[in-house]
Amino acid sequence: MIRKNMRRTEWKAHLQSLRQEQYYINYTDESRLGYFISHNGTAPPAGLLLPESFNTPGGGITWDRWVSNYTGAKLYDYAVSGAVCSNQIVYRYLASIYGPFPDVVYEVNAFIADVDYINATTHTNTLYTNRRDSNTVYSMWIGTNDLGVDAFLTDSSLNMTTIPDYVDCIFDRFDSIYAQGGRYFVLMNTAPLQLSPLYGMPDAGGLNTSHYWPDKPSNISEISGKMKEYTSLVNSIFSYRTPYELMIAKRYPGASFALYDVHSLLTDLYYNPTAFGLTAPAIVDVPYYQCDPSGVTCVSSNMTLDHYMWYDELHPSQQTDEAIAREFVNVVKGASKYATYWKQ
Repeated sequence: MIRKNMRRTEWKAHLQSLRQEQYYINYTDESRLGYFISHNGTAPPAGLLLPESFNTPGGGITWDRWVSNYTGAKLYDYAVSGAVCSNQIVYRYLASIYGPFPDVVYEVNAFIADVDYINATTHTNTLYTNRRDSNTVYSMWIGTNDLGVDAFLTDSSLNMTTIPDYVDCIFDRFDSIYAQGGRYFVLMNTAPLQLSPLYGMPDAGGLNTSHYWPDKPSNISEISGKMKEYTSLVNSIFSYRTPYELMIAKRYPGASFALYDVHSLLTDLYYNPTAFGLTAPAIVDVPYYQCDPSGVTCVSSNMTLDHYMWYDELHPSQQTDEAIAREFVNVVKGASKYATYWKQ
């Protein structure tokens, strides 16, 4: 049987039955890229749970760590800062690791390696000791780097690929997770990047240049409009593709999906920031931390980070991440107005 909008049935019962959810693919990296950098581009070995870190792209606690703190769930974070879904679609080189940013293909493969890991001393999997389909939630939030500069926005994709190929990549990764027993999934749609200082309109804090984009073209209104088109397009595809895969194609028998509309959440936060926990006076069009185009000279605001929606010109702040996390908990409870639910 296929059901839609199962807000207070499976999802709520699921949350009440567990204390060890695993949220494992997400938007904001804690420490995995740092491991690559400090180990000359070498990936963390299977079986290693990376530590919590506050040295993050958002300037503090990440949204997924907030979720762990709120719920007591154990967090397994495979995200890599700067990742795209597939380096075969978008390739972004990082000199400090002597190769491209590790992509979501790597992230899912790292998860599978951890699932298969056997400790040489105990002859057991000492990382995942209680992972079941009924006590684990898998979330995926990917798209900022796929859609942005040096990617689709600047016509930099590879192999004649298009935005639907990026969407296909996401569902291909869900295939791999499903094959490993995943049954509860949260797909988070793309953020309103056109509201960020990097891609914003000129009368709304949009930057003329950035260390993320030193040679940014002068027509920043066109850039912002194009980014709005791309995020809207992807989110529209998600809203149709997700129920199609479950209800028509029957791609994930027995699985439950929640589509978390982060785009609407962050848009609402942008226009009413104090209602979502930002401290007045709340600032949504200027980042807390700004660098010159070379990335050498950087300054932080004299105001505290809790006043800011954006940590830098691209990444949401710790305070924004906390708002995302609070609503994520509601999503998993089956009680969020920012989510749509399906079960096959």
